[in-house]
Amino acid sequence: MLHDTRIPALLKISSEHNTVNCLKGDIKQLNLKVSQLQALLEEKEVQLCQARSGKRDSFQYIDDRSGAGSQDLKSCVSKSEKSGLFQNVQDTRGEMQREEEFPEVRVDYQETFLGHTSPITQCRFSASGDNIASASVDGTVRIWTYESSASTSRNATIYCGAEVMSLEWDSKSDRLLLIGTADGGIKAWNVDAKRVVCDLKCTKEFTSVLDLKCSPVEPIFVSAAASTRPGAMYFDKLGHASLTVWNMRTWKAMTVLPLGEDPPAITSLCFNHNGKLLAAAAKDGMIHMFDMSAGQQITGWPAHDFPISSVLFGSDETSIFTLGADGKIFEWSLQNQGEVLWSSNCSRFCNIQSDIMCKQEMALDANGNQLLLSSNSLRAPIYKVRGRMGGMTTLPHSGSITTVDWHPTLPLLLTGSVDQSVRITSIL
Repeated sequence: MLHDTRIPALLKISSEHNTVNCLKGDIKQLNLKVSQLQALLEEKEVQLCQARSGKRDSFQYIDDRSGAGSQDLKSCVSKSEKSGLFQNVQDTRGEMQREEEFPEVRVDYQETFLGHTSPITQCRFSASGDNIASASVDGTVRIWTYESSASTSRNATIYCGAEVMSLEWDSKSDRLLLIGTADGGIKAWNVDAKRVVCDLKCTKEFTSVLDLKCSPVEPIFVSAAASTRPGAMYFDKLGHASLTVWNMRTWKAMTVLPLGEDPPAITSLCFNHNGKLLAAAAKDGMIHMFDMSAGQQITGWPAHDFPISSVLFGSDETSIFTLGADGKIFEWSLQNQGEVLWSSNCSRFCNIQSDIMCKQEMALDANGNQLLLSSNSLRAPIYKVRGRMGGMTTLPHSGSITTVDWHPTLPLLLTGSVDQSVRITSIL
């Protein structure tokens, strides 16, 4: 009899569970629809502002031509200047048209994190992909989760006291986050204990920690720090480089990798799959390759005529990707040095002229087939690499996209923006 009374109750619980799951699915779809409509509205507002700006310029041009006598010379000068302006407007429209050649990526769902109050500088998935760390110009780092069912016990806000320039998760667990700042500091944050377990400092000369990379095998990490100097653009401010190898057990410097006398700043680092090779990209367009067991540079080559913003090993470890500040991407063969396997010009999304806040970034998906880039536009491009033509764009932010990352195993991408938001997007 007791057994008979339990069955309806269990059926009711099961039915309610199914209803909850359906409602969750509906909420995700509604959130996606809201994000799409918001993005469309923001994009239309930008286009409207550009159209109004164009109209003001053309009216000014007509007014300049309406003068007489001594105004004729001004008219000629104005005409020359305005023709250049109109050419710039046409060029901009041409760039916008070319961007539209990339279709919008098909989205399963999208979530927006609004925990920051200044432009985003970095965002990174943890080794498992369960946690996300994001940083902003005001020196704040937030650790958060994107799944509503996931534990929030590791969620935290870290105040670093200086602009955060680099983030790196321990490659073997989700317990440790490294934070590099603009005052030469490197903090190690234990996400379980919710405290800084070590606060390192680079030498006084090297005040900006541009990149941090953990070895995928050994308990070590490498820091790329740079001296600074006056300048208007990101790369103009960078001076000389220092590459230091740190022990993650003793939290002490082990060695400084040799770069020669007064070397240009190292802007980006990447380990290969077994941690034996370290690629370092430099401000002068050079790629440096280090044998980590010997602590020596084994090869190097000039990859770009401009500073290199980002460097990545290919998924099969036989190639390396570089992104230049001029917007050119190259995939270089590691078997035939100097051979370019694939290339693309993404200057319509990222170029040195408009890069005033930070360097551009790129990230490869888990399969190594799609390359996601940060962007001066509202949308981030996703390029198909190695014989695959074309690409896609993400849903737009309301400001330029400063930082990107891929989930280590799933088709989930991260984008951080000057609009102070971080978005996680599941693509189909």
